[in-house]
Amino acid sequence: MLERIDPTVKRMTCYIAACALVLSALMEAVYLVIGAWNMTVLWGNLLGAAVAVLNFFLMGLTIQRSLGLSEEDAKKFIRVSQSLRMLMILVVCAIGAAIPAVFDLLAVVLPQFFPRIGTMLWPKFEKNKQTNE
Repeated sequence: MLERIDPTVKRMTCYIAACALVLSALMEAVYLVIGAWNMTVLWGNLLGAAVAVLNFFLMGLTIQRSLGLSEEDAKKFIRVSQSLRMLMILVVCAIGAAIPAVFDLLAVVLPQFFPRIGTMLWPKFEKNKQTNE
C-alpha cells in the first residue's frame, strides 16, 4: 500500500510530522516554564499531534485519489473526506475534554494548528533549500 502513496504526500507528511514534533516540544517547554506541566499535558500533546498529522496525511491521500475522478465526483469525495476528518478531530477533542485525568484539553487542541503553521513555513524552507543547492 505504501508504494501507491505519492512521494509528495509522503514527503509533506514527514515534513508536517517534523513540524509537529518541534512545535510539540516548544509547547511542552512553555508548560514547563509556566509551571503547569504534568503527564496530562504530555498525553494530550501526543494524542493531538498524532491526530493532526494523521489528518494531514489523510487529506493528502484524498487529494491524490481525487485526481483520478471526474470533477463532480472529486468534489463529492473531497467534501465527504473533509467532513469525516473534521468529525475525527471533534471526537478526539471530545475525548480530551471527557477524560481530564488523562488528557490536558489545551494540549489536545493546540496541535491541531501545527500543520497549518508548518504549511505556512514550507515556502521559507523550500526557498532556503533551493538557495543552498
